[in-house]
Amino acid sequence: MKKLIIENSGEVNHEEGLSIFDIISDKDKQTAKKAILAEIELKDGSKKLVDLTFKVNDDLKMKLLFPEDAESLDTLNHSTSHIMAAAIKKIYPEAKFAIGPSIKDGFYYDFELDKVISPENLKPIEDEMKKIISSNYSFIRKEITKNEAKKIFKDNPYKLELIDGINDEYVSIYETGDFIDLCSGPHIISTSKVGAFKLLSVAGAYWRGNENNKMLIRIYGTAFFNKEDLKNYLERIERAKLSDHRKIGKDLELYSFHDEAPGFPFWHPKGMIIRNIIIDYWRKIHQENGYQEIQTPVILSNQLWHTSGHWDHYKENMYFVKIDGNDYAIKPMNCPGAILVYKSKQHSYREFPIRYAELGLVHRHEKSGVLHGLFRVRNFTQDDAHIFALDEQLTAEITSIINMIGKMYSIFGFKDYHVELSTRPADRIGSDEMWDMAEQKLEEAIKENNLVYKINPGDGAFYGPKIDFHIKDSLERTWQCATIQLDFAMPEKFDITYMGEDNLKHRPVMLHRVILGSVERFIGILIENYSGNLPLWIAPVQIAILPISDKYQQYSDNVFKKLKEEGYRVEIDNRVESLNKKIRQAELSKIPLMVIIGEKEQESGTITIRKKAGGDIKNIEIKEFINILRENIENKKTYFE
Repeated sequence: MKKLIIENSGEVNHEEGLSIFDIISDKDKQTAKKAILAEIELKDGSKKLVDLTFKVNDDLKMKLLFPEDAESLDTLNHSTSHIMAAAIKKIYPEAKFAIGPSIKDGFYYDFELDKVISPENLKPIEDEMKKIISSNYSFIRKEITKNEAKKIFKDNPYKLELIDGINDEYVSIYETGDFIDLCSGPHIISTSKVGAFKLLSVAGAYWRGNENNKMLIRIYGTAFFNKEDLKNYLERIERAKLSDHRKIGKDLELYSFHDEAPGFPFWHPKGMIIRNIIIDYWRKIHQENGYQEIQTPVILSNQLWHTSGHWDHYKENMYFVKIDGNDYAIKPMNCPGAILVYKSKQHSYREFPIRYAELGLVHRHEKSGVLHGLFRVRNFTQDDAHIFALDEQLTAEITSIINMIGKMYSIFGFKDYHVELSTRPADRIGSDEMWDMAEQKLEEAIKENNLVYKINPGDGAFYGPKIDFHIKDSLERTWQCATIQLDFAMPEKFDITYMGEDNLKHRPVMLHRVILGSVERFIGILIENYSGNLPLWIAPVQIAILPISDKYQQYSDNVFKKLKEEGYRVEIDNRVESLNKKIRQAELSKIPLMVIIGEKEQESGTITIRKKAGGDIKNIEIKEFINILRENIENKKTYFE
């Protein structure tokens, strides 16, 4: 008999060779029915997700995962991509399939087909998927040799290429009804686990993302365990369309994009107001926390990027230029420049920690197909900081950064965020000992600050592990913005030192961190979070003065002048239009406050305030209004009260 230890559920003795599902069913049929997959502990202590059909031949520790677990929803979406491929194969037998992964909020599958697939073609595919789901087909995993796999997929060049790229002698395939796919899994136990799904769109995608390869058809979809979750998700999508920062940015004349510079944003006057408000607040917080601001060149010698490791690990995303016959690169990151500032003089242990902050303009070559408004651009401003510290100062510095992150997010209206510890990637620099130490230090800091976190294996920077902060917006979407990266490797590569108390040279530790991430992207997130209705302190136009008719023009001009003198961003609508039309225009312009001026206001020397969020304040004196404005803006309130 073998022993299966189930987290939070005790031990089960079982015969060798039974599946996890069979073992759990013998103990508790209801639990087995609810479970989606299992996380098993391997002999080296690492964790692995497996199907419930996984055969248990040894003593094993594991954790069951249920619909509420994020990994379960990812698996459901991955499995639904297979169901979609099976449906496409039924309708279009000549289709050749490439890859079909789960992605954030859904899945896609790429395939080659000598036909045009339009949105109208999605309905028949959905209907065929429903038949497959109701048939309750099992996802059957089989391990076969690569040669056997090549025979199965002999007519599919994409699968053959994938098989050749697998180092192991054996590969895994999954059978779902009469559909067979090359896949490492895991999958749901049967198609009936799909409670609800929707195919969302059709697009083109180059094989392996390389524009020199064949263009394939890509169908996107999403799946959930129940219809209510799907309904809520589709409603969020509709709300997101109305909040699209690209449309709002254009409508409000904040920024624009032009064919003469694809992927490079042009900031308009109102957009610059938002940028400068955010940057002014950023500077204030950094000064309060002991940072010194620096600025480093946009263009630096290629040799520097060889030393930093970016040449070997990042050059495909970089732009290059020749100056006086020598090779230079436009910086994709700010860290080497900060290191050169540090190296410009000898430092003593008494100076630490040294905190350099930089609003650094960086350039990264993004493929045209992934450019997306302010969310994916080719140049952006990172709110960077590089901290040089002693080992014993690390926890305090990381704690200080965590507190800054929490404060800044809260000010901008993001109260909810979660944390991930991203560990060493396969493509990295530095010794394993360095990585062990860096990962341990970050994990200790997370625990000391009582943060709930999860491990994101293999997603660290090439020079060090990192803590990533994911904020949640009003549409329940998450955005990775802030990051804290701990780096023992770069100080080694650049040979940076300080004089210790013993008068000998020592190596400092380096922290890389951003809070907003990219100023451009953060503005895009802000716009979508508020659907363009930015808080009063950020709004490019704070107040619109709306005289009911030109009889009240002089009084309106006086009110305008007083508010302008107090430093408020105010506009006056002198058009010969009805008040309703003026109000409508101010609402479309996302102006938080409207000052209505008519006969009563002029006679009493007061104003009426109309809040875009709803509600009026009548017969208020201008002085009192200014006091309310001042208190609201100084406290950076999310909503005008």
